[in-house]
Amino acid sequence: MELLEQITAYRPWNEQEAQDRKELLRRLESGEELYSRDNCAAHLTASAWVVSPDRRQVLMAYHNLYDSWAWLGGHADGDRDLLAVALREVREESGLTKVRAVSPDIYSLEILTVDGHEKHGKYVSSHLHLNVTFLVEADPAEAVRCKPDENSRVGWFTPESAVEASSEPWFRQRVYRKLNEKLAAY
Repeated sequence: MELLEQITAYRPWNEQEAQDRKELLRRLESGEELYSRDNCAAHLTASAWVVSPDRRQVLMAYHNLYDSWAWLGGHADGDRDLLAVALREVREESGLTKVRAVSPDIYSLEILTVDGHEKHGKYVSSHLHLNVTFLVEADPAEAVRCKPDENSRVGWFTPESAVEASSEPWFRQRVYRKLNEKLAAY
């Protein structure tokens, strides 16, 4: 199923998701190129809320750019399979090899603001990440490692402590709490 169909079929969890879904659909229907960072204003990203099989732990990485504990994910960079993007990013950012999607369905939607910053010695203007999140499962007993160009630590937290570990208020209030609330259905 194509992303436009997936997002059309997606039922928002709250008002934030309803509004973000509306804007995601508008942009996808406009024909705007969203799968590439060539669109400097807004582009697609995929994230994973990585949980243990018993749902008592959440994997977070300490992202250097944001100076905060955060979920794992990254840019589509031309790949139209956002679930594959999310799984690839989890593997790259954590070193985990045995990760699986709990479901192929979208778990959450967000439009995220990214402040201007330096990356690889080049300035990147402020922009939007049109983000699709998937629920992913992994074994906390499997060894993790950081990806030094992106994060300095990777670790497992209780769902509540994962929220508190983030130093980004909007993510704590609007994203990570929501993701944990949704876990009750799984």
